[in-house]
Amino acid sequence: MGKIKPEKLLTLFEELAEKMEIHIVQGKGDFQGGMCSVNNESYIVVNKIKPIDQRLGVLGREFSKLNLRNVFVPPALRAYIEEIQQNIF
Repeated sequence: MGKIKPEKLLTLFEELAEKMEIHIVQGKGDFQGGMCSVNNESYIVVNKIKPIDQRLGVLGREFSKLNLRNVFVPPALRAYIEEIQQNIF
């Protein structure tokens, strides 16, 4: 995955989340992270003490479950999400 830097992918995920009104919460602790809803608000919790690749994996996995057809997703980010989808399913 030498195409795009992990930090840039993280920024693209943050921008996509904002567009989709999903809050990304970065916490510390003994957890993997994932999507949850509280009071009709969507959150993706990411463990900020995990390596960036693991954090990107959580974001990619959760966004791969969403319908992104009608949302502009930068090509590099879409490719990353699709790559994760192929590894999950």
